Amino acid sequence: MPEKQFTLDTMMRPPETDPIRRFFVRPVFLSLTIGIPFCIFKLLFGMMAIRENPLGIPFFPVLGWLIVIWALADLLMNTGRSLLDLSHRQAGFEYCTIAQIGRIVGKPTVFLAIDTLISFSLICTMLWTGWITQLSPLESFLWYAATTMNLISLSLVSLYNEIRHADA
Repeated sequence: MPEKQFTLDTMMRPPETDPIRRFFVRPVFLSLTIGIPFCIFKLLFGMMAIRENPLGIPFFPVLGWLIVIWALADLLMNTGRSLLDLSHRQAGFEYCTIAQIGRIVGKPTVFLAIDTLISFSLICTMLWTGWITQLSPLESFLWYAATTMNLISLSLVSLYNEIRHADA
């Protein structure tokens, strides 16, 4: 029998018996509603950092390219986790590169929280710098789709949890 892999999914919660909650914690759901939207935010921020450099800071486009590469790596990881989940196979890697580094030091959830903080900081930077207004129509569509997917899914999970607690 293969040794059980300890991933973010297995370390954070006991086995779930509620079928709706089981769906909410599946890697395919988490990737489509959190991971991939965050990848889109990172990718668009990186692209804007490459294009917009109002102060002419030489390293800024380089930083943009690094963020684009980071976003694409995370996108591959989230896609891989989704595909493995759909084929009922366990992933041997985390949702993102930062959490993967965390896995090496035994703290993937802490590093996933760091990734989330950085991602939210990039989103805020897009908003406060006004770069959001510089997105092309396609980029705007991707931003809106990622935002919608992320916020609506968060609201659905929250609503479902509150209904469960109210009925308990």
